[in-house]
Amino acid sequence: MAKGHRSQIKKERNEQNKDRRAQAHAKFVRVSDTKARIVLNQIKGKGVDEAEAILAYSPRYAAEIIAKVLKSAIANAENNLELNRNDLYVADVAANQGPTLKRIRPRAQGRAYRINKKTAHISIYLDVK
Repeated sequence: MAKGHRSQIKKERNEQNKDRRAQAHAKFVRVSDTKARIVLNQIKGKGVDEAEAILAYSPRYAAEIIAKVLKSAIANAENNLELNRNDLYVADVAANQGPTLKRIRPRAQGRAYRINKKTAHISIYLDVK
């Protein structure tokens, strides 16, 4: 026989497998996932202060959004997990494709061209050095 109800067993298993790293996500962001990945790969593996400096001086639009997500992840680490800011580094990053907004552009002779406005789901995971 099983030890406890199925929901209790699942709850215990999920708590064991839960990711203990500080993290922050931004979903449905109006930037292409490939353009966001370019900026994210620049800060991966860097310390938190160095990553913020890189994002502050990056000319790309995605850098502003990623800077907000990074600040949120740092705040989550300090307030929820009680970690020291100086010990944190960007352990993992992800930019997955979100839903595409499909728009129509009128063209010559009554034709229509489609414009795809892409969105992204951006995730940043921090860990202790």
